[in-house]
Amino acid sequence: MPGLIHVLVIEDSVADTFFIVRELQRGGFQVAFERVETAAAMQAALQRNAWQLIISDYFLPQFSGTDALTLYQQHGRDIPFIIVSGVIGEDRAVEIVKAGAHNYVLKDNLTRLLPVVKQELEACRDRTIRRQTEAADAYLASLVESCDDAIIGETLAGIVVSWNAGANQLYGYTPEEMLGRSVTTLVPGERPDELPEILARIQNGERVVPFETVRLRKDGTRVPVSLHVSPVKDHLGRIVGASTVARDITQREQEEAERLALIQDLTSALACVSRLESAQNPQRKPQLPGSSVLA
Repeated sequence: MPGLIHVLVIEDSVADTFFIVRELQRGGFQVAFERVETAAAMQAALQRNAWQLIISDYFLPQFSGTDALTLYQQHGRDIPFIIVSGVIGEDRAVEIVKAGAHNYVLKDNLTRLLPVVKQELEACRDRTIRRQTEAADAYLASLVESCDDAIIGETLAGIVVSWNAGANQLYGYTPEEMLGRSVTTLVPGERPDELPEILARIQNGERVVPFETVRLRKDGTRVPVSLHVSPVKDHLGRIVGASTVARDITQREQEEAERLALIQDLTSALACVSRLESAQNPQRKPQLPGSSVLA
């Protein structure tokens, strides 16, 4: 963790600032710092630079640690804010921590500063990672929920654990009706082995090639679907379930049926024309490709 660190020091004493910076340097940090002692100077510093650490005295002639904390909170940044004071009592230190400061250190015990700084920097990094993860999860959940395809999460036993709006649209069941229920509800009775075989392959780490099949809607009607089944893993990489993406291929099958019907109609029409020509010219011999008839 030690390396270059940008520190905003809210302190009226140049000497105390020197001792704070020296303590951080002893811990292996390269310290780039700015010392301020008024609200206006702190406001300007917060707008000017991206600080990684804020260290504030509690009592200043024109300012206070409480005022500094309030100003810091108004900026809405997650930066470790540590009170370093020589006269703050235990009760007041606890109060300012409850108000939002991350920690406090007494000036007569500066050897405690380095472990406190490392602890709060680590905690800040963890909070940042957690926020980024939560934002990514929320974005992914939004994509899943708004997807037109039916996306279903299920355990390895086939129990539904997630059900998006696309699944509701395709199958007619609401999430409340399907969560905690077996996904076999959607499988026609003549296909009893289809789902167990898929889940067994997923559990064994085998790839399931996308395939087409038939599923049942809530009203009992059948719908042809294209299925993509993928494993769901936990944070340790263990397979704990499956994710199924289903797409309604009714229109595609109708278009394919219409295409085949058109081909059949054209074939029949050509055969009919050929029979009529043969009936009208019974003596006509079929010509070989590339041959010609001399006059």
